[in-house]
Amino acid sequence: MKILLDHCVPKPFKYELSKHEISTAREMGWETLKNGELLEQAQSRGFEIVITVDQNMRYQQNLMGRSIAVCVLIALGITTEDLRPLVPALEELLSKVQPGMLYEVGKSLRNST
Repeated sequence: MKILLDHCVPKPFKYELSKHEISTAREMGWETLKNGELLEQAQSRGFEIVITVDQNMRYQQNLMGRSIAVCVLIALGITTEDLRPLVPALEELLSKVQPGMLYEVGKSLRNST
């Protein structure tokens, strides 16, 4: 799967998903793009999903009709160590991603169970 990591996801996290073709927004020169522009660029370059930790993206972007999906990682922090426990659930999700969908992976911060 061709994955773009948003600029707010730590670059080393890409090595946690070694089975996929991963680029970062910074590597693509897109680190200053706003979410809508980032999705446009990623979609036009054939990315299938954008992974972010920006929880506001779900409220800011309408993905209907897009050929790209978004996954928001929800953890207590945004370091690779904070995000690493989400990798098994993320890998499972990546096997069934549908274009135009927004997914969330992680534990609810309001519910500790």
